[in-house]
Amino acid sequence: MHSFSFAIKAGTVIVSVLFLLLLSACTEQAVLVAEQTNNKISVEKPHSQTIKALPVLEVYKSPTCSCCEKWLEHVDQHGFSSKAYNQTDLAAFKSNKGIAPQYRSCHTAVSKDGYVFEGHVPAKFIHQFLAKPPKNAIGLSVPAMPIGTPGMEVGNKFMPYQVILLKADGSYDIYAELNNYQEQF
Repeated sequence: MHSFSFAIKAGTVIVSVLFLLLLSACTEQAVLVAEQTNNKISVEKPHSQTIKALPVLEVYKSPTCSCCEKWLEHVDQHGFSSKAYNQTDLAAFKSNKGIAPQYRSCHTAVSKDGYVFEGHVPAKFIHQFLAKPPKNAIGLSVPAMPIGTPGMEVGNKFMPYQVILLKADGSYDIYAELNNYQEQF
């Protein structure tokens, strides 16, 4: 009878220890640190918690456009987090954002500050723009859908193109001119 009681107690201890180990593994890897001076306990977050979140781009697109999906992959792989929204009336959306018809493409990305990135704008230029937005600018555009832009890759073909700086008054400037594929990255 005593050996049975010992087995139950040992089993209870083992189960309790395993439970505590599992519980400690689920605490987001927090590290408890006792402060010697006033016996307070504080929680230190792991290093990964201090990494800055990726900038988010909300992307409005047609539900049937596959090149938009490829462009989303491009921006996600180059320092952004994207959220896609399928729209049925993109023309009205683009008009509301101040994008004139001659600067339009297949999708529109919007930053948290309301800047627009129309079409297949390389992530490199979106980062540059957001780091120091030009005065009176509403965003950037790559009008139409040039072959070789991010999301519009066709083998090793490339069509030189311009990234357009869109201004609030409806005017524009050339933000960048790209003559080869490598200049996009």
